[in-house]
Amino acid sequence: MLKDITTQAMQQEVKELLEYSVFPDPEAVERAVSSYQTGESRLFGYEEDGLLVGVIGFDVEQDELTIRHIAVLPENRGKGYGRGMILELLLELQPKPDRVIAETDEETVDFYRNIGFEVYSQGEKYPGVERFRCIYEVEESEE
Repeated sequence: MLKDITTQAMQQEVKELLEYSVFPDPEAVERAVSSYQTGESRLFGYEEDGLLVGVIGFDVEQDELTIRHIAVLPENRGKGYGRGMILELLLELQPKPDRVIAETDEETVDFYRNIGFEVYSQGEKYPGVERFRCIYEVEESEE
């Protein structure tokens, strides 16, 4: 079940999950936590059987949802939690965004590609690190 955990960003289990989605540096984790504490971004968590298995941090501006962080516990990867968090978030948000945007590295680009995102290389944004912009156009559901 997906729920808003923005106010719980300082909890250790949340910080540990966020650590999987940022450069492995304590300062990067603290910057991510700070963005949720200040209200710049929102953070949702996915719980199953009382265990926090994933987090998704995001911003919504006008008609775009931008994923800032997404992470799933390593032992739960490949089970559809990442995709499920994105889809459930799209169902919850009102009004619904027209597109979802994420920026990622080469290691994670296939995750986005496999769930329908168009992927565009941004080249080396950092020395030796190619970054990718992933865009998903949300379709209107037929009622």
